[in-house]
Parts: sequence; C-alpha cells; structure tokens
Amino acid sequence: MNKYIAEFIGTAVLVIFGCGSAVAANTLLGNAGQTVQLAFSTLLIAFAFGLSIVAMAYSVGNISGCHVNPAVSFGMLVAGRMTVKDFIGYVIAQFLGATAGAAVLAFILGSTASLGTNGFGKASAMGIDGSTALLVEAVLTFVFVFAILGVTSKPEFSNVAGLVIGLTLTLVHILGVPFTGTSVNPARSFGPALLSGGLAMQQLWVFIVGPLVGALLAAFAYGALTNKTAK
Repeated sequence: MNKYIAEFIGTAVLVIFGCGSAVAANTLLGNAGQTVQLAFSTLLIAFAFGLSIVAMAYSVGNISGCHVNPAVSFGMLVAGRMTVKDFIGYVIAQFLGATAGAAVLAFILGSTASLGTNGFGKASAMGIDGSTALLVEAVLTFVFVFAILGVTSKPEFSNVAGLVIGLTLTLVHILGVPFTGTSVNPARSFGPALLSGGLAMQQLWVFIVGPLVGALLAAFAYGALTNKTAK
C-alpha cells in the first residue's frame, strides 16, 4: 500500500508544481505570443516539471520507484519489470494523485479555467493538428521512457537516476511545450482536463494514446537493443 500512496503523492506534487508553474508563467509573462517570452516560459515550465521529478525521485523513489506516470508504469510492465497487479495499483494511484493535485491547484488559483491543460489546434502555441500532436507525444514519451529504462537498468546508476530522469523530462518539455504543452503522462493530462472540462476533455484522448504508444515502443526498442525480450 505504501508504494501506491507514494505514487499518489508524487503525481499530485508533479501536477501542483509543474502545471502550477505553467499557469504562473503564462499569467506573469502576459503576451506569450512574442518569441522571447514564449521561449522563457517554455524553459520555466520545463524546469518546473523536471525539478518536481528530481525532488520526488529522491523522496519516494526508494518506496515506489517514482513512476508518477502511467506511461512509465506501462513501459515497465511491457519490459517485464513490474506485475500486472502493481501496474493497476500504480495507475489508479497516479490518476487519483493527478486529480487531487489539480484540485489543490484550482483551489489556490480560485478557478478551474486554466490549470495547465494540454491541447492542440487553438490550444497549441504552434497550432498543430491532432495527428501531429499524437506523433509529438509518442516521440517525446519514447525518449523519456527509453532513458528511464536505461538509467534504472543497473544498481550502480541508482544515485544519479533521479537527476537523469528529471533532466530528461526537462529536455522533452523544452521541445514539447510549444506544440502540446507536453504531456508524456496520461495522469498529468487527466487531472487538469477533468476539472477544466470543455476542449481539454475533448482532446484528452491524444494525451493518453500518444504517451502509451511511445512507452510501448520504448520498451520494445530497449529490449531489442539489450537482447531482453519485452514481456
């Protein structure tokens, strides 16, 4: 049970600080359409998500592994590193944690109008369509999960794993924020979308399917490269 609670807390923290920083950055910078401002807000958001993962990795990583992301758990499941029972428990905890985190953020902001939701079309700074958003999320998640599978593959990497994973999340956000806001995490997208409703809920499927496809491909690719067949 402790590992599920750890995943709940970790995912809630990710949403509060990551999505909260996204809302704060866009509010403070105002006109994000200007190149310099959008670039600055992208870096701020990227580091907020990355540092949130670093903090949680060294807090709850020894309890649950700090997946705080259904796509990461799915990648671990496909790679044969966790059981179906734990996968289900982790995913439930992650979705509940993300929803709780979004609720806390909504209370702090006093509104559910802007909670750092992901989107495409008019909800994207780049104005990309749904199919492009799906591809972007799959590619970003592939890189993220691929790095996680590598850095968690050997015990000697354990001391730096949290830092590597956090920096990799920062990396994918730097590219992804202008396109989709960067999800790579179905739970992180679900919590804010559930409370915001409207367009965010209509487009949510992209941010569930894309990351899961990316995680699946990462697990098979890593397994093939290391001669370990994904289960």
